[in-house]
Amino acid sequence: IPTSVSVSTNINRTFNSQQFREVFLEGVDTGQQLALPKLQQRNYMFDWMFTLNHNLTKSLRFDFTASSKNIVRNYYFDETSDIKKVNQELDIWDGLWDIGDPNQFSQRLGLTYNLPFRLLPLVNFIDGTYSYSGDFNWQRGSESLNEVEDEFGNVLGVVNTIQNANTHKLNTTFNFQKIYRSLKLEKNTRSRDRKSIQTQLTNSLIGLATALKRVQVTYSENNGTVLPGYTQLVGLLGTSNPGLPFALGSQSDIRYEAAKRGWLTEFPSYNGQFTQVKNTQLSYSAEVDLLEGLQLDINGNRNFSENSAENFVVSGTSYTPLNPTSFGNFEISTILLKTAFSSGDVDNKAFENLKTNRLIIAQRLGNDRGIDIGNIDVDGFPIGYGKNNQAVLIPAFLSAYSGANPETVSFDATRETPLPNWSMQYTGLMKTKLFKKHFQRFSIAHGYRASHTLNNYSTNLSYESSNPNALDQGGNYLNETLYTNINLVEQFNPLIKVDFELKNSLQFSTEIKKDRALALSLDNNLLTETSGDELTIGMGYRLKSVPFRTNIGGKRKTLKGDINIKGDLSIRDNITIVRNLDLLNNQVTAGQRLWSFKISADYALSRNLTALFFYDHTFSKFAISTAFPQTNVRSGVTLRYSFGN
Repeated sequence: IPTSVSVSTNINRTFNSQQFREVFLEGVDTGQQLALPKLQQRNYMFDWMFTLNHNLTKSLRFDFTASSKNIVRNYYFDETSDIKKVNQELDIWDGLWDIGDPNQFSQRLGLTYNLPFRLLPLVNFIDGTYSYSGDFNWQRGSESLNEVEDEFGNVLGVVNTIQNANTHKLNTTFNFQKIYRSLKLEKNTRSRDRKSIQTQLTNSLIGLATALKRVQVTYSENNGTVLPGYTQLVGLLGTSNPGLPFALGSQSDIRYEAAKRGWLTEFPSYNGQFTQVKNTQLSYSAEVDLLEGLQLDINGNRNFSENSAENFVVSGTSYTPLNPTSFGNFEISTILLKTAFSSGDVDNKAFENLKTNRLIIAQRLGNDRGIDIGNIDVDGFPIGYGKNNQAVLIPAFLSAYSGANPETVSFDATRETPLPNWSMQYTGLMKTKLFKKHFQRFSIAHGYRASHTLNNYSTNLSYESSNPNALDQGGNYLNETLYTNINLVEQFNPLIKVDFELKNSLQFSTEIKKDRALALSLDNNLLTETSGDELTIGMGYRLKSVPFRTNIGGKRKTLKGDINIKGDLSIRDNITIVRNLDLLNNQVTAGQRLWSFKISADYALSRNLTALFFYDHTFSKFAISTAFPQTNVRSGVTLRYSFGN
């Protein structure tokens, strides 16, 4: 039986009547007065909600919710006028159980299923959950639409809007340690055997074979459709019209069938837009233990979103789309290591490769299209694929800055497979006797992340599939999709970091960071390159049980507490270079060298009272002559008292 079933109803009736006092006109007989109407307002609402939860099996859960907001029409038409008036004879209690007409209806169906991998011996190391949700909404149009009329006498009438959506989610975890245990791939940890050379070799081989510990994959997809101009009422639980599949979230195309059945308005000037949206997200992560004390985390992601919209005209039973457009965004993790250390220079090899790769890409595109690549423009590029055609620029840019071969790089601006990024930390040196003797802790860290994004790309309204060989004003073939910019971002966060603390409480850390951002604008053919390098050195020391004498309250007292001293010195270089692909020149537009020195010391005078001294000094020198050097100094003492225990 279902876990729970609930039905609720909310009846809300409000009545408001307002009569203004009599107003007499000046300078006339007292019998003449300004006629003011009696204002009345009724707001009669009847809402209901139905909820069902059912555990169909131990692994499958079903949820359903439906709700409706209804309006009780409590006006009437005067026999001598078309104006709607309030029926004064209606009492607030009359027709109490009149459920009225639906104004808004919505429903949601959800399924959650624990995939049965654990029941199968060969794949019981996998845990997975799949969930699906389907949404449906019907919204009644305004009654004022009955007054909308065009010049030919066509009346729009009340038109409604229906929309639906579905969501798929899949979470999967692969626990490889279960496999290793079942295969007896475990290290020999017995103390009498650990030091023997055969045992150590075997443990090393087992460690490499069992390095991959866990993998997690998450995928989600969301789709939605909005269809305005719908003339039908809502069906039973939203299933009668426009059909059960649409009510449960199906994204099958219903435009033409709805027009064929007469469910869409035929008003010639109707401007409601049919829209669809699709979003997908894929991410994965993995835990790898290559060596004892070495923790490697790998991750990747791919996000894609696209919206499409179109106006339409319905004539008879025929649906005609007008001006279909689409726009979207894209992001994927990638790897740019091959050119990571060539940025920051006014002249660099990657930009030179971008310029030369354009001709290779243009010739490849021409060969694939079957045109004569010997027919060239003034710049030496095949006619139709000039040096500034985005179909040429995008793959040339990606191949130059990712280090890919321009002869084989994909022409697509998007990519399907998210490449791995990573972060790692090594603490294995603390296993040795030398480091145990002198260090409290010792770790080495490294991290890398890079992304490839496309923002706000859209449909080219000038492109016609029936005329694919049409050229633009620059003599290039029209592209079906217009990309405004393409971005590559890379971060070594950190490139390397060493952090340790000695037995005598001396702390030390040093860190090198490196980052760059590449933004290619396809509107003006400018490549903006921003890069930065940062070095940070930090030290700290704890002075234990330092005495402090005080005469607070006239009583001499000696306090003891620890003094924590910390200092950081950092140097960061930033530079922004704009590279012009038309003029083939480079220009530094921004940048600076920033020095920063910070030192602080805190002393716990008591459990509640703490004194803090700090000194911050920053100095920046800019890379362009129009900006002046700047120095900022901030220093002070803080006393903090905590009330209570």
